[in-house]
Amino acid sequence: MHAFDILGDPVRRRILELLADGQLPAGQIAAAIGTEFGISQPAVSQHLRVLRDNGFATVTVDGTRRLYAVDTEPLREIDAWLDRYRKFWTNRLDALDTELRRGRRAQSSSPSPSEAPDA
Repeated sequence: MHAFDILGDPVRRRILELLADGQLPAGQIAAAIGTEFGISQPAVSQHLRVLRDNGFATVTVDGTRRLYAVDTEPLREIDAWLDRYRKFWTNRLDALDTELRRGRRAQSSSPSPSEAPDA
């Protein structure tokens, strides 16, 4: 499966968002995702399996619990692929930053209404 096929699913993206803050047990993931998306525990388990089988998540067995964590390697590959396209938005973001700074300077250098001379 291609990385974008995996991340194209909102449930799997949300699971990765939850795991970005650290390792979580499968039950806690299933409860959160079940509540948010209205899907069953077996459906969440299938999404976790897709993430694990495609290298986006790791699982550690701790007694009766399965602890999931993000594996960042596939995300680095996506970041490298996106690097080719960053030029399309980097210049625009730099230009926006410049305009915002100009606006702030103009705002801070203009007299306040109480300082304006009476007409």
